[in-house]
Amino acid sequence: MGNKIPTRTEAYELLKKYNKSQSLITHAIAVEAVMIHFAELLGEEDKEKWGIIGLIHDIDYEMYPEEHCKKAREILMENNYPEEYIHAVESHGWGICVDVEPVKTMEKVLYTIDELTGLITATVLLRPSKSIHDLEIKSVKKKWKQKGFAAGVNREVIQKGAEMLGMDMDTIIGETIKSMQSVAEEIGLKGEF
Repeated sequence: MGNKIPTRTEAYELLKKYNKSQSLITHAIAVEAVMIHFAELLGEEDKEKWGIIGLIHDIDYEMYPEEHCKKAREILMENNYPEEYIHAVESHGWGICVDVEPVKTMEKVLYTIDELTGLITATVLLRPSKSIHDLEIKSVKKKWKQKGFAAGVNREVIQKGAEMLGMDMDTIIGETIKSMQSVAEEIGLKGEF
């Protein structure tokens, strides 16, 4: 059976099959929205593909945390995902848990924004409004500098990704915030706004 292009519905069902944690599902939805936004921003044709890759990027994380990004290949191959999707998913763990380097722009964006969405979410949740709608770039940058804040967020990965993309941090943070605002309710960051 040959590879077929997965639909968003199929990708979401697969995500839910392997991930029961609501926080992982909302993270996947956030990353999906950011990927679609960057595809539009960069003039990419297939924004749905970018979104699906964002949605399934942590497919193996909950059930196989020790094999993160490695088990994903197996799961996605079993489900006839194209190699391009599999490579993109694997490459977001480059230098962390795999040696699959992000090569395409789509892969570099995923690599960069995955950790960043976590930092932005943590920043929003500490705000009095609990809303991403009134979040500013400077607030995220302030939290970025506090090493103890969201300590699990790998800031070096975000920085390295930004360099690979040739984009400045303000642009990447600003565009990531904007795209997460589009799904604020779905990802629990609408707050009091």
